[in-house]
Amino acid sequence: MRIIISAGVVAAALVLTGCASSTSSDGPASGPTAGTTVTSCGTELSVPSPPERAVTLEQGATEVMLALGLQDRMIGTSYLTDAVAPEWSDAYAGIPVLADQYPTTEQLREADPDFVYSMRASAFASEAAGNRQELVDLGVPAYLSANDCEDQTLIPDEVGFDAILDEVSDVARVFGVEERGRALVAEQRATLDEVTAAAADTGEPSVVWLYSSVNGAPVVAGANGLADTMGSVAGATNAFADLDAQWGETSWDEIAQRDPDVIVVADLTRGLPGDSADDKIDQLRSDAVTKGLRAVQDDHLVPVPATELDPSVRSIDALETVSTALTEYSEERR
Repeated sequence: MRIIISAGVVAAALVLTGCASSTSSDGPASGPTAGTTVTSCGTELSVPSPPERAVTLEQGATEVMLALGLQDRMIGTSYLTDAVAPEWSDAYAGIPVLADQYPTTEQLREADPDFVYSMRASAFASEAAGNRQELVDLGVPAYLSANDCEDQTLIPDEVGFDAILDEVSDVARVFGVEERGRALVAEQRATLDEVTAAAADTGEPSVVWLYSSVNGAPVVAGANGLADTMGSVAGATNAFADLDAQWGETSWDEIAQRDPDVIVVADLTRGLPGDSADDKIDQLRSDAVTKGLRAVQDDHLVPVPATELDPSVRSIDALETVSTALTEYSEERR
């Protein structure tokens, strides 16, 4: 399906007011600008001046914008997979929600954005918001995270924090709030340094990252995603490092055979049976196959909001939570 964008979208992308230079620290200043150019998944995006009518297509992108204090530049958002972090809930409440999931091309057209942003390639499918390159060709910069490019050969071999922080810097530069971006990146890098230092003393316990279940089969983190990277940074080994996937199905029997030291439990708030961390923990403690696991017996079950296990500005919080749990585990073993 070919995307159709109104003339207002193109005009908004080409003729923007409140211009600022790419070195502005806090938002658009008066005066002309040469604009900003960033590269997103191999596509060069030209942004003539800091956007004023941004649309985010899913939660990860929304929270990057909110973390940078850019809610006043957002005229639409969509697709929450979890509750917005409490520190941003008030700011989020003032932004129109275009759709419960991805907006259609028509809904996006009606919003008349001058910048579109997603951390998921699926947002730019024809049955969702429409082809990203067509938006770009029409003069509407459409930014996609490096961790989920349409061309998978462009995705970094390791899904890690450098790509997340580079993205924060890109977005801050596009919106002319570089100082805010530098502060946020510095804060997260300080946490990364603390976790890395603590990792030396964990003893490398084995961890299962339990996300959800599909028809009763548990879905766990494999070797190719951010959860695996988190474990490495925090000083753990992934019990399913031989699973060639970011997330993949296994069986409760297989988890029991690997008998992990710690189980990280994703807390999903979409409301399906078994989604919440409490539901998963209840099952682990009551099921005949899993109730004898070391992690269950020793209560090394670590709930983490599911959204923090996807690459986002909140992933650092999950890393910190897991690092603290691993430190406690190692202290108990001394």
